[in-house]
Amino acid sequence: MQVSSVHGAASVIGSTRMDHSFVVLPKQKTQSQGIPPRPNIIATLPDISQSNKAMEDSFVVLPPSAASVYKSEPSSDGGRSHLPSTSGVLSSPSNPSNSGFHSTITILKRAFEIATTQTQVEQPLCLECMRVLSDKLDKEVEDVNRDIKAYESCLQRLEGEGRDVLSETDFLKEKLKIEEEERKLEAAIEENEKHCAEVNAELKELDLKSSRFKELEERYWHEFNNYQFQLITHQEERDAILAKTEVSQAHLELLKRTNVLNDAFPIWHDGEFGTINNFRLGRLPKIPVEWDEINAAWGQACLLLHTMAQYCKPKFLYRIKILPMGSYPRIMDTSNNTYELFGPVNLFWSTRYDKAMTLYLTCLKDFAEFANSKDQENNIPLDKCFKLPYKIENDKVENYSITQSFNKQENWTKALKYALCNLKWALYWFVGNTNFQPLSSVGSSHSEVPPLYSKRTFDPKSDSRNISHR
Repeated sequence: MQVSSVHGAASVIGSTRMDHSFVVLPKQKTQSQGIPPRPNIIATLPDISQSNKAMEDSFVVLPPSAASVYKSEPSSDGGRSHLPSTSGVLSSPSNPSNSGFHSTITILKRAFEIATTQTQVEQPLCLECMRVLSDKLDKEVEDVNRDIKAYESCLQRLEGEGRDVLSETDFLKEKLKIEEEERKLEAAIEENEKHCAEVNAELKELDLKSSRFKELEERYWHEFNNYQFQLITHQEERDAILAKTEVSQAHLELLKRTNVLNDAFPIWHDGEFGTINNFRLGRLPKIPVEWDEINAAWGQACLLLHTMAQYCKPKFLYRIKILPMGSYPRIMDTSNNTYELFGPVNLFWSTRYDKAMTLYLTCLKDFAEFANSKDQENNIPLDKCFKLPYKIENDKVENYSITQSFNKQENWTKALKYALCNLKWALYWFVGNTNFQPLSSVGSSHSEVPPLYSKRTFDPKSDSRNISHR
C-alpha cells in the first residue's frame, strides 16, 4: 500500500468506529507473478491505541460503507482474520480453487478505490511514482523538523532570559502614565479631527470657488472669442473699405486729370482730312465725302466752341452766337442774322454757307484773343502766352480760304483741317486752365472765370503739327 492510502486509512480510523470496518490480512506470502510486493509501511503510522504492543499482522482500515460488502466467515486460524465471501463477485462453481486469489484481488481493488477517493490520487501507484511521492514527503518532513527545532530553540531562549517583574506601585504608575498618554493622544486625535473637518470645509469652499472661477473663465473665453471674431470682422470690413477708398481715390485722380471735352470731342486727322469724332470735314475730287458726314463734323465743332465760349462768359464777349443743332448748326452775327452751316450747297451759289464758315472762324479768333489776354493777366511770359498755330485773317486760315465759292476743293479741305487744328489748340488751353464741370456748364452764368491751373497738362503743339503736316 502507498503512503497516501495509509494517511487516508488513518483519517478514517480517527473519525469512524472500528466495528467490522477493517480486514486483517495474512502475513507475507509468496506473491503471485506480476504483482509487485507491498511495502511494509506500518512502522510509519502513529500508535493509535497508545500501546507498545507490536502488531503482528498487516491490516487495511475500511470505512463502514466499504466494510459492509464483506461477510464474516470462520477461518482456519480460529477467527483471527475475517475474509470476505466471494460468492457473486468473482467465484464460480467451476473454479473453486481460485476463490482465495479472486477474493484477495477484489479486496485490493476495493481498497485502492477507497484510497483513491480519500487521497484524490489515482491508486495504485507505480514504483516510480511512489518513489517520487516518498521523496516529496521526506522533504516536507525535514522542513517540519527544522521548524520544530527553531521553535524549540526560541522557547529555550525565552525561558533562559530573566524576567523583570514590576511591583504593584510601579505597575500602577506605569498604568497611570500610559492612561495619561492615551488621553493626550485622544485629545490630539480630536484636535486633528477638528482640523481635518476645517480643512475639508475649506477644501469644499475652494472647490466651489474653483468651479465658479472655471465658469467665469469659460465665459470670459467665450466673450473673448466673440470679441476677437467681431474685431477680425471689423478689421476685414475696414480693410475692404480702405481698399475701395484707395481704388476710388485713384479713380478720382484719374477723373480729375480727365476732361470730358477732350474725350467727347477727339480731334485728329485721316489723311488729307481733319476729323472730329471720326467725322471727316472737307471734300476732294477723288474722295467725295458725303454731306451728312460733313454736316455732322460741323455740328461737333460748333458744339465744342459754343461750350467753351459759354463757360467763359461774361469775361468772353460772345458777340457771334453759335447755335449747335446737331447736324444742322447755325451761326448768328452781331445783327442777329442767322446763317446755315450745313449742306449740300452749290459750288457757285454758296454765299450763306461761306458766310457761316467765316463767322465761325471769327468766333474762334475771338476766343483765342480772350485766352491770350487771360494768360497775360496771369503773368505768363509773352512767348508762352496762348497763340493759334495757324493765323486767321478774315476768311483765311494760313492763307487758305475757307469759302467754297470759286475755290478748289483741295484748298478748302486744307483750310478746314487747319481750322480744326486751331480748335484743338484752343481746347487744350481750355482744359489746362479751367475747372470745367460738364453738368453745370451748359446754360449757367458765371460771375468770373474759374481759377487757372498752375500746370498745363496737355501739349497741343505736337498734335497740331501732326494734323497739319500729315
